[in-house]
Amino acid sequence: MQTPYDPPQDPLDILHEDEALIVVNKPAGLLSVPGRGEHLADCLLSRLQAAFPQALLVHRLDRDTSGVMVFAMTPHAQRHLSAQFEARKTRKAYVARLAGLLEPAQGSVDLPLIVDWERRPRQKVCAETGKPALTEWRVMRHEGDETRVRLMPKTGRSHQLRVHMLSLGHVILGDPIYAEGTAAAHPRLMLHSEELRLKHPDSGRGMRFRAAAPF
Repeated sequence: MQTPYDPPQDPLDILHEDEALIVVNKPAGLLSVPGRGEHLADCLLSRLQAAFPQALLVHRLDRDTSGVMVFAMTPHAQRHLSAQFEARKTRKAYVARLAGLLEPAQGSVDLPLIVDWERRPRQKVCAETGKPALTEWRVMRHEGDETRVRLMPKTGRSHQLRVHMLSLGHVILGDPIYAEGTAAAHPRLMLHSEELRLKHPDSGRGMRFRAAAPF
């Protein structure tokens, strides 16, 4: 089950800043945007806007996922960056630790996803009503009875990486929603947005932002 909201109080970890965009390393446990209710008001967007009032949302990471997030600094940049995400022109790479030994060395999961209404916020695979979702994966190494893997989502569905790995029989360690037993007994969700590639909204120049996984 989702744990009570007690976000970390780390200072902003800014990876890049210019006139059009700002890139931040989001800590695990902090919402990207406000949730419903005053107790869920604290989020990365509000913290960022306290320092940069012009900052605008472009995309989101799950509360329990850490890593690279980009925000726009102008409405033009927001439109441009949002269009890149919607057209799947950005390139994203995550690192995760999975329960069990994932084999073979690489592969992909192409399974449609939809919200599981009776068990929200859970998502589920559904061939009839699900939206297309594609994840490529590559094993980095096996560590005891777990696997460190690099995940490259080609779509951006809610909980996509978490449900796709679960569908392979290898839940992401520390997942408060999908993991059970010893797989759940970790201090955080072992999922981190390590790299984001996009084009600068003003110059069109390709940019690459990275933040090493903290686990």
